[in-house]
Amino acid sequence: MTQEDLKKFRKELVSGLASLVVLNLMARADGERYGYEIAKELEEKAGDDPLFKQSALYPVLRQLEASALLSSRVQVSTSGPPRRYYTITPRGREVLETWMQAWQSMRHFVDNALGVKE
Repeated sequence: MTQEDLKKFRKELVSGLASLVVLNLMARADGERYGYEIAKELEEKAGDDPLFKQSALYPVLRQLEASALLSSRVQVSTSGPPRRYYTITPRGREVLETWMQAWQSMRHFVDNALGVKE
């Protein structure tokens, strides 16, 4: 497998999981978060193997907001551009619970199919 093949495979996997990961991160947050804060926390959790670039986060945030799973507000900053702060909505919490159940089921299926032992 070439590096390009691996990169493509990872991109396809991540595109489906990014919303789940971001929504879960927001559910665990104490209050609002702005994009850069979210990106930094994702970087910390990824360690040496980041799953997606910071620039890929913003489309995920916009899509989650368009789906009413996150809400946002813009605050003017004196030290730079305005910041958009995100908060998970009650609907977002409900959807997250459903997505977590779907993820657990899918993970169990994939582990079984691949012969992965826990």
